[in-house]
Amino acid sequence: MPVALITGAYVGLGAAFARALAAEGSDLVLVARDEARLVTTKVALEERYGITAEVLPANLTTVEGCAAVMARISQSDKPVTTLINNAGMGLYKQFGDAALTDEEQLLELNVKAVLRLSYAAVEAMPSRGGGLILNVSSVAGFVPRGAVASYSASKAWVTMFTEALAVQHANTNLKVAVVCPGYTHTEFHERAGADMSYVPSWMWQNADEVVNEALAKARGSNPIIIPGHVYRVIIALARVLPRPLVRMAMGATNARGNKQNKQKGKAQS
Repeated sequence: MPVALITGAYVGLGAAFARALAAEGSDLVLVARDEARLVTTKVALEERYGITAEVLPANLTTVEGCAAVMARISQSDKPVTTLINNAGMGLYKQFGDAALTDEEQLLELNVKAVLRLSYAAVEAMPSRGGGLILNVSSVAGFVPRGAVASYSASKAWVTMFTEALAVQHANTNLKVAVVCPGYTHTEFHERAGADMSYVPSWMWQNADEVVNEALAKARGSNPIIIPGHVYRVIIALARVLPRPLVRMAMGATNARGNKQNKQKGKAQS
């Protein structure tokens, strides 16, 4: 029986990944900070899909939290065959306005946790028949989003790190891929108190559709997955346009977002 470990598993894309993998018949290991919400998610998934779900409460911004999840990935009993590094954090304050501790926490979760859990998977999976590492990044990692500088930089790291791992394991039994969604209907922005009404409706994606495309393509040969035709065109343009034009476009977008968001906060999944 395949076993998928999902971080940030009870909200947003994490919850969508849990539903999709459970529907395929995969058992689950659900990771997040809130044990009560994990248990509620576990019960709902088991009742609906007839699978077994484990609950693993862990704060992935800490060394101890990551160590607990790494130990589960390394476990030979009921081995993890799919790792979904989904947990992430966004700050809706310009760099210099948020507390330095919040900026550091963002890097701990978005970068160091992905590094640590991927390390455990790379060590464990090949010797037991292979597996899949699917990291969740963002289209924000392809452009200089001035309003969320640390977030964009952290996602750029996730994308490049994952692509490099995919190159490293191209001829092995370990699949490695990264999904880079655009604006997606989840609780992420709402929990941060961010007003996203300035974003046009055609730029929003459905979480289940993002996850279904991510899983299908991650099992193929392309390690970088950008769901949706709109975002594939946007990122293709961002890659070929002169960088000054990209910065000008992002400056205009950031100005609209900053004007709209008088009350900014942070979101974590």
